[in-house]
Amino acid sequence: MCLAIPAKIMNIDGTKANVDFGQGVLREVNVSLVEAKVGEYVLVHAGYAITVISEEDAKETLSLWNSVLEAGQQ
Repeated sequence: MCLAIPAKIMNIDGTKANVDFGQGVLREVNVSLVEAKVGEYVLVHAGYAITVISEEDAKETLSLWNSVLEAGQQ
């Protein structure tokens, strides 16, 4: 099973981008597989942005992911 997490592109430098996974979690990922722009959302798997997604889909997925994490803490 693969897991890809939505993240917002904050800046791009060549094939690397700084992305925001939310709640202050910032990481550098490789964007060489996609044509993404600053401000867009991408799905990230194993350090690579694998597809560009809509903001609506990203926020819905992040909300579901946060619900799963919260349920696991109970």
